[in-house]
Amino acid sequence: MSLPNPPKVLVLQGEIDLHVSSNVGASLAKIIDQQPSRQIVNLREVSYIDSSGLAALITAAKNVEDYGGRLMLTGVAENVRTILENAHLIEFFSVFPHVDAALAAT
Repeated sequence: MSLPNPPKVLVLQGEIDLHVSSNVGASLAKIIDQQPSRQIVNLREVSYIDSSGLAALITAAKNVEDYGGRLMLTGVAENVRTILENAHLIEFFSVFPHVDAALAAT
């Protein structure tokens, strides 16, 4: 059974750029303060991410790793995947095709 939006999942939409990246970072920080063992960021509806958006995700990943948790990206569209690859970050993040795969991962 698939849950529509489990509490450990942050769903992002649209373009993650300078205008919204601080909000994304703040939302992630608020969730990370609760120290979830796994934080999933669903990028299925993200059409673009710039360096400020990547920085917000990197900061979140490092903060989660600091307490022994794991940040996971799901639903990465091909154009966003290309941006992650070009920035040499595709290996940095744990990337899964969809939320259910991330929830099932150990």
